[in-house]
Amino acid sequence: MPPPGAAPGGAPTPVPSARQPESGDAGAPEPAAAAAAPEPAPGQSAEPDFDPWGRYDPWTASAATAPLQHSGTPDERRRRTRKALIGGALLIALVSGIAGGVVGVHLERNGGVGTVELPQAGAESAKRAPGSVAALAGRALPSVVTLHVSGSESAGTGTGFVLDDRGHILTNNHVVDPAGDGGEITVTFNSGDTAEATVVGRDSGYDLAVVRVKGVSGLTPMPLGNSDNVRVGDPVVAIGAPFDLAGTVTSGIISAMERPITAGGEEGDASDVSYVDALQTDAPINPGNSGGPLLDSRGRAIGINSAIRSAGGGGAESDGGQSGSIGLGFAIPINQGKRVAEELINTGRASHPVIGITLDMDYSGDGARVGADGSAVTKGGPGAEAGIEPGDVITAVDGQRVHSGEELIVKTRAHRPGDRLELTLERDGRERKMSLVLGSSDGG
Repeated sequence: MPPPGAAPGGAPTPVPSARQPESGDAGAPEPAAAAAAPEPAPGQSAEPDFDPWGRYDPWTASAATAPLQHSGTPDERRRRTRKALIGGALLIALVSGIAGGVVGVHLERNGGVGTVELPQAGAESAKRAPGSVAALAGRALPSVVTLHVSGSESAGTGTGFVLDDRGHILTNNHVVDPAGDGGEITVTFNSGDTAEATVVGRDSGYDLAVVRVKGVSGLTPMPLGNSDNVRVGDPVVAIGAPFDLAGTVTSGIISAMERPITAGGEEGDASDVSYVDALQTDAPINPGNSGGPLLDSRGRAIGINSAIRSAGGGGAESDGGQSGSIGLGFAIPINQGKRVAEELINTGRASHPVIGITLDMDYSGDGARVGADGSAVTKGGPGAEAGIEPGDVITAVDGQRVHSGEELIVKTRAHRPGDRLELTLERDGRERKMSLVLGSSDGG
């Protein structure tokens, strides 16, 4: 029989594993089997048989296996977490910056994401309020023309406007003067059409001229207003070709009325001096505007733009020079322009109202002094019949003060032959009043 404890067939009987004491077994004696391991039987290896389940016996603990523990204190864990978050944020920022730079370079080299389209207002009606500058200009421009004048010695550019459907055009005398007797005048309409023109009549004293184009149909005459209805502060519009810029429209107000203006005088003998009781405007008027219309708020011509005051000059000058606007422009009142134009068209000449006296233009005192020579008062003339004598000083016309001989001429030229004037004059230190009816003389 096999010895006790031996398995049949000579195989040793396995020794059961000892259970680890639980917490309630503290102090219990170890089993004898655990205290001394049995000696291996003869012929057997000293190494125990491999038992794959022994390592996983929940009641068995390897001396090398330690229980799982949390490493570090709470503060250390928080510091490690914070460092990890900061590192992640920096990494994200770095990646985003690189990606943004790459995209930016791409967009710059390729013109952006797509085609650029800027916002813009849509189409609107071309109609404007009836009294607006745009509306007035739209109605008046077809009646305004640009004149290119050339002669043997000079050339120039000016403006004019159509008076009737027969081709008569009103402008300034100084505009057509360069043409002389054998020069050329070319009229350019707002449509761009051109035509040759001839002088019908002109007058240097009024600085007005009428030219005519032939063979042109579809003309649009400019409606004429009444300059007697104009008041200071009324809005006005000026149209012309300053510096040959045809169709230029400017606006302003009537800044003064009955402004005595003399212009011209380049000839030296005063034959080209014009005397105008002008409308003053701050609407910009420049060289080339001469002869163009000054319009009221209803688009009617109330004046003919003729002269400007320049910054360097002491007086008004025709705007045919090269000075620019400083806000002091002057226009011949249309009532005077209409009368002169009708006379030029009908007779080729304009009549001038006269008192029948010769003035001392060198007199520097206040007023207009009659020459001391006996011939200074024309015998049988309006002045002689009214009682004017040589040496009298005329100080007012129709109650309005005059301060020079030029102003007296201007006030007189503002009337028609046959009009009555009320004069105030001084003689021997005494003031006198007298009335006379203006005579007539042909202008040149």
